[in-house]
Amino acid sequence: MKPFALALALLFAAPAALAHDLIVGGLHFVHPFIAAPIPGSMSGAAYVVIANEGSQADTLLGVETDIAMMSMLHTTMFGTDGVARMVELPQVIIEPGDVFGFEPGAAHIMLMMLTRQLAVGDVVPFTLVFENAGRIEVEFVVDPADLHEPAAAMEHMH
Repeated sequence: MKPFALALALLFAAPAALAHDLIVGGLHFVHPFIAAPIPGSMSGAAYVVIANEGSQADTLLGVETDIAMMSMLHTTMFGTDGVARMVELPQVIIEPGDVFGFEPGAAHIMLMMLTRQLAVGDVVPFTLVFENAGRIEVEFVVDPADLHEPAAAMEHMH
């Protein structure tokens, strides 16, 4: 495990008062959260930092949840025109000792066609499907939409 990488992930994933994590086998899930969607929105985004503390690589193949009719692994790419575009990630490989972050402004779990409104504080079950570890149940908490913006997170921590 790369302790420095995990320490950075823990520092920026969530303010200490809201942070929660889960360790299953060699996989460490740091502060799984959903940014509260705008009321009436049909889409949203979920985030989590995953550290592979095990001895073998594992591949995240997909994510399932009942709160959206479709959930996909996405990343944000910027074209030469400077315009951000979402691109589907077919899978995410996490090598031993590596940390992969689904974080605002970067990779995220896209939630499309939400089946219900989400409120700050809601706890939502997800199933993360891995090639080796199999199906892992992870609870995501709905956080205020702006809480994880760099300036807001730093202000909240002080």
